[in-house]
Amino acid sequence: MLGPVLLAASRSAAIRRLVSAAPVTRPMVDRFIAGERLTESLGSVRSLTARGLDVTLDHLGEDVTDRVEALRSRDAYLALTEALAAEGLAGRAEMSVKLSAFGQALPGGHDLALANVTPVVEAAAAAGTTVTLDMEDHTTVDSTLAILGDLRTRFPQTGAVVQSYLFRTEDDCRALAGEGSRVRLVKGAYNEPASVAYQDKREVDRSYVRCLKILMAGEGYPMIGSHDPRMVAIAQDLAHRLGRKLDEYEFQMLYGIRVAEQERLVAEGHRMRVYVPYGTDWYGYFMRRLAERPANLTFFLRSLVGRR
Repeated sequence: MLGPVLLAASRSAAIRRLVSAAPVTRPMVDRFIAGERLTESLGSVRSLTARGLDVTLDHLGEDVTDRVEALRSRDAYLALTEALAAEGLAGRAEMSVKLSAFGQALPGGHDLALANVTPVVEAAAAAGTTVTLDMEDHTTVDSTLAILGDLRTRFPQTGAVVQSYLFRTEDDCRALAGEGSRVRLVKGAYNEPASVAYQDKREVDRSYVRCLKILMAGEGYPMIGSHDPRMVAIAQDLAHRLGRKLDEYEFQMLYGIRVAEQERLVAEGHRMRVYVPYGTDWYGYFMRRLAERPANLTFFLRSLVGRR
């Protein structure tokens, strides 16, 4: 299985240097990344919203190694918030943050991440937008959900992400499905051990459906993060059977993936939000996208061999 190998490679500095130096990498990265600079990402936001799509922006960066880097991540999001407000885009674009970029993995990381992300959530609320806390590997889940609970006491619109490949996620969905919550359900994109996560794709899919049923039957706002046509269809059926209106849930897909499907859902009246990553620290995100879809990896490898 190449997926786990690629996920392990996403944390390798040596492989990062190799991939970054390959001439074919840039065109592939451009498919999934909206640009390295804030101005480039705003251009993508304007283009997407003009086509009826909503957006969530992710300033790429994770696993920071010192407090200075964590402060840079905070400042990048504060600049993004200011830009969204100035461009009049805050009503259509929210932000996704990885708490590891705010220092979660450093000594005292829980308190540090909370201290760094709080001003971003405050600024987002003042600008008329909001923040969703991305979920990372299983060791961070408890800390991330605790930070979410703290933030939601003042900013109840703060969102969370849960991953269906983790055994615990059905229980987390039950806890998060209350009134006012915003929960993005994804399958998961980290290399997790069999002690905490389903290893078989069919089991991950079954768990996704069980979690989706919990969220759709709850009182919160489900965000269906999937490119899988079956999951999209199941979500539509559940929404219909449970009497959810079109503005009481949304679909989310990644920038550059299944673009025609994104536009189809918008044409049917659904709210469709595109996850738009930008920034110079693209490597880990890029490798996870290759791991998720064999077609992406095949295209990349063929291009690499062809260039050589």
